[in-house]
Amino acid sequence: MANQDKLSRTQSPRKPKPTMRKKKSWTWKKTWWLFFFTTAFAIFCAVGGYLFIMLNGERLMKEYKEADMFKMAEASIVLDRNGKQIAKLGQQVSNRDIIEYKDIPEHLGQAFIATEDKRFMNHQGVDLWSIGRAMVKDIMAGSLVEGGSTITQQLAKNMFLTSDKTFFRKATEVSIAVSLENHYTKEEILTMYLNRIYFGKGAYGVKAAAKTYFGKANLNDLEIWEMATLAAIPKAPSHYNPISNPEKSKQRRQVVLKLMREENYITEEQMKAAWDVEYDPSVGKQHQEKSKTNSAYQSYLDYMVQEAETVTGLTEDQLYRGGYTIYTTMDTHAQQVMYDEFNDDSNFEKSKDEIKSQAAMVITDHSNGAIMAMMGGRDYEKKGRNRVTDKRQPGSTMKPIATYGPAVDTGDWYPWSTLRDDKQCFGDYCPTDLGRNKYVGAIDMTTAVKRSTNLPSVWLLNEIGMKQGYEFAQKLGIDMHKDDYSLALTLGGMTHGTSPLEMSRAYNAFANGGKYYDAYTIKLVKDSKGKDVYKLKVQPEQVMSEQTSYYMTQMMQEVVNSGTGTAAQMDRPVAGKTGSSQHGIPGYNGPGARDFWFVGYTPQWTASVWMGYDRTDRDHVLRGSSSQPAKLFSEVMSKALKGTDSGSFQRPDNVKRPEPPKQPTTVSGLTAAYSENTKTVSLNWNAVPGDDATYQLYRKSAKEQQFVKLLGDLKSTNAEDIGVFPGESYTYYVVATSSKIEGEAKSSEVPVSIAAEEEITEPPVDPTTPTDPEQPDTGGEGNESGTGEGNGNNNGSNNGSNSGNNNGQNNGNGNNGNGNNTGNNGNGQDNNGSGNGNGGPNDGSTEVTDPIEGGGTPGSNSSNGEVIPEQPPAEGSQLPPATTGMNRMNERYAA
Repeated sequence: MANQDKLSRTQSPRKPKPTMRKKKSWTWKKTWWLFFFTTAFAIFCAVGGYLFIMLNGERLMKEYKEADMFKMAEASIVLDRNGKQIAKLGQQVSNRDIIEYKDIPEHLGQAFIATEDKRFMNHQGVDLWSIGRAMVKDIMAGSLVEGGSTITQQLAKNMFLTSDKTFFRKATEVSIAVSLENHYTKEEILTMYLNRIYFGKGAYGVKAAAKTYFGKANLNDLEIWEMATLAAIPKAPSHYNPISNPEKSKQRRQVVLKLMREENYITEEQMKAAWDVEYDPSVGKQHQEKSKTNSAYQSYLDYMVQEAETVTGLTEDQLYRGGYTIYTTMDTHAQQVMYDEFNDDSNFEKSKDEIKSQAAMVITDHSNGAIMAMMGGRDYEKKGRNRVTDKRQPGSTMKPIATYGPAVDTGDWYPWSTLRDDKQCFGDYCPTDLGRNKYVGAIDMTTAVKRSTNLPSVWLLNEIGMKQGYEFAQKLGIDMHKDDYSLALTLGGMTHGTSPLEMSRAYNAFANGGKYYDAYTIKLVKDSKGKDVYKLKVQPEQVMSEQTSYYMTQMMQEVVNSGTGTAAQMDRPVAGKTGSSQHGIPGYNGPGARDFWFVGYTPQWTASVWMGYDRTDRDHVLRGSSSQPAKLFSEVMSKALKGTDSGSFQRPDNVKRPEPPKQPTTVSGLTAAYSENTKTVSLNWNAVPGDDATYQLYRKSAKEQQFVKLLGDLKSTNAEDIGVFPGESYTYYVVATSSKIEGEAKSSEVPVSIAAEEEITEPPVDPTTPTDPEQPDTGGEGNESGTGEGNGNNNGSNNGSNSGNNNGQNNGNGNNGNGNNTGNNGNGQDNNGSGNGNGGPNDGSTEVTDPIEGGGTPGSNSSNGEVIPEQPPAEGSQLPPATTGMNRMNERYAA
C-alpha cells in the first residue's frame, strides 16, 4: 500500500489516447449547394442593382424635368459699374448656338462617335465592355484613371453632375444615362451632347466652336479635317484646341481620322487628304480677342459668383440658368489694366525654372468698399486659385494696423511722439533689425514708420498694451487667431496670416476718415422678370477717429515720399506701407523672402499687392525687395486712374495742431578735473528733471577724430575716467534722457589737459656689484576699449616702469583681448611689465540680426535664414536724421 501511495505521488495516471476522428470528405452535393446559393446571391445583387439604377434614374429624370433642366437655360447677364454688359454666366457665356439634329453633317457626328463612343448606336446608355476595361485599368493603376464613359454618360455628367471621379458619382451617372436612353432617341442624345460640350476659347457647343476656330456658321461647310479637329478638342480643350496648340491639335486630329477610318466612316483617300492639312490660327483672331477680354474679367467674375450665392441664397446652377441680371462694381478699365500688367513678365521676378513667381492684387473704392478690379494670379484660369483671398504672412504692413493706428487712436500718441529704438527683449520675445539706422535710441513715430524699423513698433505696442492692438486689428476686418495675441503681431507674425482683400479693406479705413466698409462686388440682382432679388445696403462703421486716419495717412505718405515705398510714387498723392516676411525654410540659411507686400491708397482708391510663390522652397524664394509690389501698384493705379483728378488727402477740422517742439534741455554744470594723486579725471554735472534720468559720458583725446562712449546708462551725476595718460588732452560731454524732457539733452564740451611726467634719471650701477642677468624688455600689453571694430593695445616698456595703456579706435589690431564698448586699461606690472587687458562688453563679438521687415512667430527671437530687408530710399543716399520726419510733419500741421 505504501508503494502504491508513493507511485501515485510520483507518477501521473496514464490518460487514454484520444480516438482519431475520420475527416469528412467534400462531396459534390455540398459543391452544388454552394454554387446554387452563390449564383442566387449574385442574381439577387444584379437584379437589385439594376432596379436601383432604373428607379434612381427615373427619380432623377423626373426631378430634372420638373426643374426644366433639359431646356437650354437663359443666361444670366453681368453688368459693370456703369451698366455695360461684360459677361454671361456659366456654360452659356455668350457663345453658344443651338443646332438641331438635321443641322449636323453625317461625318461630324461620326467623328465624335468614333472618338468618344464607337458602340454608341448599339448600347443602352452604358457600355459594359468599356466599363470592364476601365475597371481593369483602374485596378492596375490603383486609382480612378479610366472613364469608360459613353456619350450618354458624358451628357449626364455635363448636365447634372460634377467631374469628380468617385464610385458614387459614377453610379448616379449610370442611372441617369440609362434613363436618358429610355426617354430620348440616339439622335436627340447626340444633339444634346454636341450642343453642350465645351470646346475651349469660350466656345460651348459644336456650332460656336466651328465659328471660333474656322469662321464657319454653317456646319455643312466644314471639311473632314475640320470636323476631325473639332472632335479632337473635348478630351482636353485647353490642350488640343488649334489656336493654342496647333501641333498638338494636328496630332490629335490624326488619331481621330484613324479611328474614323477603322470604323469605315471615311475612305483611305479621305483620311490621307485630311491628315497633313495645316491650320491657320488667323481665322479665329476676332474671337480670340473677345476671349482675351473675357479672360481679363475671370478672377472678378469667379469671386462675384461666390458672393452672389451668399447674398441671394441661390445656387451656382440657378445663377447660371436663371436669366438674372447682376449689377456689379467692376471698373472694366481698371480690370483690363491690371490684367495687362499681370501678363507683363517684366513686372515680376524671373524664376529659376518653369514655376512662375505669383502675385495677387485687388483695388477697392474706400469711399464705400466696392471692389473695382481683381486679379487672383498670373495666368489665372476659370475657377482657379484666387490668391486675393489666400492668407499669407503680411510682414510690416501690419504695423499701421496693430500698433501705430491704435496708438494714435488712444489720443496719447502723435506722429511727432518720441519712441525708443533700442535693442532689447520683451519677456521672451527679442525682436531685431537689419540694415542701416537701427537702434538709434530716441526716434519720432513718423521716422519709425517711414524706415519700417522693428523695435519702435514692438516697443510702442508693448506701451499701449496688446489688447489695444489686437482689438483694433479686429475692428479693421483682420481675421485673428487667438495665438495672434502676441507682440510679434505688429511684425506680421500671425498664425494663419491675412489676405490681400483683408488688407485692402483694412487700409480703406485709414483713407476715408476712419470708416470701415465690408468689401463687395454686387450692388443689385434682378430676376428674369425684373424683380429685385437682392439690393445692397451699405452701412459703414466708425472704427477710428478722423484725426487718427489723417495722422496715419500723413505718416504713410512719408513712406512713399522718402521711405521704403518710394517705388509706389505716381502723379498723385499716395500713402502706403511695404512689407516682407522671412522665408523660414528649414535647413536653408540663404537669402530670399517668402512674401513681398505693398498696401496703399490714393485719394480715390485703395489697392493691395502681394508677391511670392505658391510653395516656397530654397529654389523658389523672392530675391528682390518690397519695392517690386510697390512698383506694380504704381503701374496699375497710375494707368487705371489716368484722366481723373489727382485730388488730395483732406485734413479734418478737428485735427489737433502739433505744439512747437520743445527745445532740448541741456545738461549744465559739467566740470572735469585731473587728480595727480589718483591719476584720474573726475567729472561732475547737474541733474536733469525726471527720476528715470540716465546719462551717457563721451570722451575724445587730442589724437582721436571722434568721440566715443566712455560710460553708459549712469544714474549718478558724477564719474571718473581712469584711462588717461600724462601729456594728453581730453574733451568730454554728457547726454541725458528722461521722460520729463523732449528728446535727448546734451552738455557743453569740457576739455582737460594732463601735464607730462618729469623724466627720472637712474643712478649708475657699480660694476663690482653683481647683477641679475638682463631680462628682455617685454613691456606690458594692455588692451583697451575699441570703437567700431578695433582692438586697442600698447606695449609697456622700461621694465614695467610705465603702464601699457591706450584706447583702441576704429580698426586697431591688438594682441590680447578684444575691446568693444568700454574696457579697462592694461597696466604694466613687475619688472616684465606684462599687461592685463580686460575686454569690454560682448568681447567685440559680431551680432547677426533679423531683417527690418519682421514676420517671426510669437515668442521667437531667431529665424531660419535671412530675409531681405526693406530697401532704403535710393541707392547710396543717406537717410535723413531722426528729426526729419518730425520737422516735415510740423510743416504740414503748421498750415
